Amino acid sequence: MYRNLIFDWSGTLVDDLGPTLEATNAVFGIHGREAMDRDEFRRLFRLPYSEFYEEHLPGIALADLENHFRKAFAESPVAVTVLPHAREKLEWCREHGVRCFVLTSMDRNTFEGQLDDLEMRQYFEATYSGVVDKREVIGSLVINHELEVSQTAFLGDMIHDIVTAKHGGVASVALLTGYTHREVLQAQQPDWLMADLREFREMLDQHRRNS
Repeated sequence: MYRNLIFDWSGTLVDDLGPTLEATNAVFGIHGREAMDRDEFRRLFRLPYSEFYEEHLPGIALADLENHFRKAFAESPVAVTVLPHAREKLEWCREHGVRCFVLTSMDRNTFEGQLDDLEMRQYFEATYSGVVDKREVIGSLVINHELEVSQTAFLGDMIHDIVTAKHGGVASVALLTGYTHREVLQAQQPDWLMADLREFREMLDQHRRNS
């Protein structure tokens, strides 16, 4: 069914909502904006994050916002953890010869640190981080790694991930383990809407048994 899987990182493979919310509110506080609670953040945050910050902190240089965000994220006492079923899914991919990639907007240094700290690097053929607008990269990722689009899916938890998948001509798999509520993702009409990676793995297993 799918021989190639491109994963988003935050909210798809790891849970970093806590430190992300703390860091965002730290940036807001520096610039005199009221903090968001968890539900408000999930409803309003979006990618590309440059658009989110331009809406809520207009006119402030993105590079300055990023510097404050990264510092606050690194200082957060809330741990980043691997989401349930994520490692099992990646092991399943390795067992069945499914090629795996990461395409994430997360800052490259932060991402590389998490990749090693969480012992996830061995699962991926290649990773692409620090990508503010994933639509600008997915096409070259598919071409450079000679991926057949009909056998490729992009998995993510945000509207931008669904839009990116469609832009790249690959299947879109929306996951409910991250930042965005079900009804918001559903409105974007992804090819698949899954509770988590276990449900996605079970669907692929069922397809393999039937084929």
